Amino acid sequence: MNVTTCMKRNVVSIPASTSIREAAAIFVKKHIGLLPVVDKNDKPVGVIGIRDLLKLEMPDFVNFVMDVDFVHDFGAVEDTRPPAATLKKPVRSLMRPVITVEEDCGLLRAYSLMLQQNLHDIPVVSKDGKLIGIASRVDIGVTILKAWEKVD
Repeated sequence: MNVTTCMKRNVVSIPASTSIREAAAIFVKKHIGLLPVVDKNDKPVGVIGIRDLLKLEMPDFVNFVMDVDFVHDFGAVEDTRPPAATLKKPVRSLMRPVITVEEDCGLLRAYSLMLQQNLHDIPVVSKDGKLIGIASRVDIGVTILKAWEKVD
């Protein structure tokens, strides 16, 4: 089986010029965790995840503290928001390099790549590099586990 058997085909993507505020609105409206950033030919050039946006609101000390179990809440920091100037910036300022798999990629290879790269979702591209889908760890894992039903 390959990744096309379980990928989501109705993928929302954005151009690199989309503002951070606009991207946040898409995450909220579509209830998704990853937005592929594509060029004018629908080829992925980067990704932005919900975690990239949430980092804009996290207190700086979180990056330096190994264990936040002792912090019961962040107090007044809970009510802060990124500055308007930050939200107006294009997503290209936050996007990460994109890691993709081609449509004929096997499920175990795709899952292994996702584990290795700490990805929860991975864009799927056609042979000519155009975005055609997105697969999550759950999509792939459930498809693999379904095959266990046939084991006697």
